[in-house]
Amino acid sequence: MDPTRIIAIRHGETAWNVDTRIQGQLDIPLNATGRWQAQQLGLALAGEPITAVYASDLWRAYETALAVAGAVGLEIDTDEGLRERGFGVFQGHTFAEIEASLPDQALRWRKRDPEFAPEGGECLNDFRDRVVGCVQDLAARHPGELIAIVAHGGVMDVLYRAAVGLGLQDPRSWELGNAAINRLLWTPQGFNLVGWADTQHLEADTALDETSA
Repeated sequence: MDPTRIIAIRHGETAWNVDTRIQGQLDIPLNATGRWQAQQLGLALAGEPITAVYASDLWRAYETALAVAGAVGLEIDTDEGLRERGFGVFQGHTFAEIEASLPDQALRWRKRDPEFAPEGGECLNDFRDRVVGCVQDLAARHPGELIAIVAHGGVMDVLYRAAVGLGLQDPRSWELGNAAINRLLWTPQGFNLVGWADTQHLEADTALDETSA
């Protein structure tokens, strides 16, 4: 099977990104900077031979994907499998608030305990399995083609780890910037990394890194 080329993109900036407030699966829109980032992203990808655009159904990802889909003349297919990790009771709170009110849970979260799930949320193991399974299924539909996937910081983190063979608890040294362009290859044998965190199209702006991923 010919490899599927993937452009994987985290959504543009939101007000909650600026506030370091956990969004999880809450439906938070882009802010003005995020909308500008999405426009620049669309311009950057306009000449790419993309054959399909997939997005999380959460509005911040979908709105970002609109710019990509419009630039290449395609519709968007949404998939709940591309949603951000469900953070349950953490959602809506800042990092500092969580550490102050739920210190034991915050510690397990910071240690990236793969079995830990905030009340009402997902553990890392389940999240990883959901994301990898979803993206594998989408990529398998497009052998030899280039597809775009617009999702979230946590999704990008999982894909990077899958591509370079890192575990869920390995410390992160790579960036997960808003509207950065990340490139992967997929075959039935798995993912491979081609390029990561390309932000040349955003050089007039600074894309925030997803420190919560």
